Amino acid sequence: MGWSVDGTGFATGGHAAVRHPHLCSMRLPIPALLFVTATVPATATTYTVPPKDVAGFFANLPEDATVVRFDGAAEYRCGSDILLPVRPLLIIDGAGATLQLGPDSRGFTCAVADQKEAVARLTARYIIRDFALIEGGRKAIDLQATLGSELRNLKCVRQTVTAVDLRFCLMARLEHVFVTNPTGRGIVVRQGDWPGATGFNSQSNSTVLEQCRVYCAATTTEAFAVLNSGGVRMTDCVSEGAPCDHDLFLSAVTDGDETSIAGNTVVKSFTLANFHVEHAARIASIHVNMPSKASVTLSNVYWNGPQKAPVIRYMMGQLNLLDIGWWHESFRIVTGLSAPRLVAQRCHSGLNVGEKDERTDRQAGVLQLDAPLVGTTQLKLNYVVVRDKAM
Repeated sequence: MGWSVDGTGFATGGHAAVRHPHLCSMRLPIPALLFVTATVPATATTYTVPPKDVAGFFANLPEDATVVRFDGAAEYRCGSDILLPVRPLLIIDGAGATLQLGPDSRGFTCAVADQKEAVARLTARYIIRDFALIEGGRKAIDLQATLGSELRNLKCVRQTVTAVDLRFCLMARLEHVFVTNPTGRGIVVRQGDWPGATGFNSQSNSTVLEQCRVYCAATTTEAFAVLNSGGVRMTDCVSEGAPCDHDLFLSAVTDGDETSIAGNTVVKSFTLANFHVEHAARIASIHVNMPSKASVTLSNVYWNGPQKAPVIRYMMGQLNLLDIGWWHESFRIVTGLSAPRLVAQRCHSGLNVGEKDERTDRQAGVLQLDAPLVGTTQLKLNYVVVRDKAM
């Protein structure tokens, strides 16, 4: 049914009614009424994805499709990429189904040729939700160049490259996304990597992860990674399973050399709150390499057992540690900077820089100078503050 406008200023169609205050005191003439009726789409349309042709269905998605549901079978299979068309909003409802991907599939993905096309694609938005399981493939979700997309209530199992990969996904939201046994990385939020993309023009800024979990395999490198993206927030997330290289890899390096200091001046902040780590890390639990003026806040992080690797490897950035209520004597913060910028507030008393007579050139309490930068020979505490010890 088309939309119509009555003399009270309501636009109505089907079961909907939208109030237009600026129309309340006037009646629309017949030409205006015809114009409104002719230019507003009649209805949104829901389609069922055919179980035997998932990729083909999305490649030829009807223009009026706004919602697609995987409710044609309990289990779907797809051996190739599922290319998402550019739509103002496309809701992909898993309806509790299982999706089995072939070994070369990148799952739900986008085709982006270059940065110009990526910017044009920012009009597209996707909500992918409610899959009981997305299993196999190189990736389960490979979103690129979107604004305001959401991933909700998903379980991704045994992807070989990255379970969830977000590139140039501005203001994306991930909620209740559970990753199990990724061969490589779990969840990655990063900049674009197509021709013309840089760490300055294609970031995944202001993306939010809430109540997401990565259960690592023995080969997992990073459970979570945030690269060249500012204003990202992670809350109530979990990393567990087999030991991984890093639980969180946070970096703003633009030249690909992760041994160098971050130089992306447009990345300004990152926030992590209530992060639960249930296993050991091989290299460092949390890696921080952010620009010198970027604020990095790590709040209420809990490591549930002793760690042989550093709990934090700090390379650069303004590091704020808040409300860390438990600190084991094995925990270390390792840095290559002679003068780290670190504030610890309302943390366990074990998180300290030691007494003056206990310090050495390379260690002050939990802080340790390791693999120092050229010219760095002594650990200085000019910019280190520890206050309001919790216990």
